[in-house]
Amino acid sequence: MKYEHARETYAALGVDTEAALRQLSATPISLHCWQGDDVGGFENTGGELGGGLAVTGNYPGKARTIKELRADLEQAYALIPGKHRLNLHACYADFSSGKVDRDALTIAQFQSWIEWARSQGLGLDFNPSYFAHPKAGDGLTLTHPDPGLRGFWIEHGKACRRIGAEMGRQLGTPTVTNLWIPDGSKDLPADRKSPRARLEASLDAIFADKIDPDHHLDAVESKLFGIGSESYVVGSHEFYFGYAIKNQMLYCLDAGHFHPTENLADKISSVLQYVPEILLHVSRGVRWDSDHVVLLDDPTAALMQELVRGDFLGRTHIGLDYFDASINRVGAWVIGTRNTLKALLMALLEPTGKLREMEDNGDLTGRLALMEEAKSLPWGLVWEEHCRRSNVPAGFSWLDNLRSYERTVLASRV
Repeated sequence: MKYEHARETYAALGVDTEAALRQLSATPISLHCWQGDDVGGFENTGGELGGGLAVTGNYPGKARTIKELRADLEQAYALIPGKHRLNLHACYADFSSGKVDRDALTIAQFQSWIEWARSQGLGLDFNPSYFAHPKAGDGLTLTHPDPGLRGFWIEHGKACRRIGAEMGRQLGTPTVTNLWIPDGSKDLPADRKSPRARLEASLDAIFADKIDPDHHLDAVESKLFGIGSESYVVGSHEFYFGYAIKNQMLYCLDAGHFHPTENLADKISSVLQYVPEILLHVSRGVRWDSDHVVLLDDPTAALMQELVRGDFLGRTHIGLDYFDASINRVGAWVIGTRNTLKALLMALLEPTGKLREMEDNGDLTGRLALMEEAKSLPWGLVWEEHCRRSNVPAGFSWLDNLRSYERTVLASRV
């Protein structure tokens, strides 16, 4: 049996493949709902996407309703080994019983999502939506100088925390509610201080009420720049990292929100010295913060290696964050999630114990040699076993399932 060969090969290096498979199965990935419909949502507020967000491509078959989006997600989950989660944005509310604005959202607009998630065995994560709304038309939300507009977005943040907490309570698994805003400036501002003071006050108001961490966890997400905010982003890395430390909350590291030459994996051990947990958004930024489908590439592998080498998996919530309308949207979910899981499996199968022993003994030549040799170990055979146990196609054959779904379901939407 091919897996037995791989198991013996790894055992010779002190690696237990069964332990790796158990950890992989116990590590959920939170799929992002917005890949399925190009960050459209179901509000129809008339607001442009904005906020530095842009989706390119017009591949046929985009989800147009909640029913279609859920069907697409079910197809994606069927091709991904393991049990995972769904990350919802507030603009994906279910308004079948009546429309309300974002400051008045309640659990009623998300109860159907909870019931669907329960039927699928999924946990839910959540995000306030500070974009694509008439009151975000000038690109400012929680930092807006108008107290009325700023107050509207503060109430939206409060509402989303209440919703996230109820999701977590009902599903029995904590919801991570992640706050990101697009606020910034296209050109050089004369005043960098005042918007950040307003943001701090807004956040303090949103997070004032304490919520049971068994139901809900708060995260804040920084950004380096975006389209329309090239020169100044209020919620910078330094701002949010400081705020997360001060308030001992989750800090979100997004792979597309830093300079392309920065090593995001190197930040993990530093950040986790000072905050209890992190939210990791796995993406592939290419130049101007364009979020591409995750590859099984060196940056993704490095992220997972750091989580495993530092024993950080128990303090990390992993989600995806990209949107690509140039290819089959369901396929984008499947490719990105499978690649993330493959990278994690490779990290779990790395002979970390031997590498540390060599490092402690000053054998840096041996350390480098083993790191490189580990890349060609038969991890793919272990991946096949993981897929077999999950009753999911292991190799390229999953694409046949996707193409059948495209012919029978997606084509009818054109």
